[in-house]
Amino acid sequence: MSEELMISCMQIITYVGTARSCYINAIQCAKEGNFEEADKLIKEGEDNFVKGHDGHGDLLAKEARGELGGAGLILIHAEDQLMSAEGFHIIADEFIALYKKLAENK
Repeated sequence: MSEELMISCMQIITYVGTARSCYINAIQCAKEGNFEEADKLIKEGEDNFVKGHDGHGDLLAKEARGELGGAGLILIHAEDQLMSAEGFHIIADEFIALYKKLAENK
């Protein structure tokens, strides 16, 4: 595996890992009634997720052109982290909406 590919995969993992952490922290803020901070964390997570997603798209384009040659386990891990972060985003949005609704009904 080339050093460039390794760096690209690690960047994806870093960006989407940060996004996932933001989403989890956003749920905790919403649970405490701090919806402004929760919304800020969701936005921060989305910004990081987009960077990771774009990096993944770049690698897919390179693979389609036959430029990767045996990406290996690190790319699979990067893709797994990407999908995990996307799932946490969906869950975080749902939890925040629920906590907002509960707060309105108090």
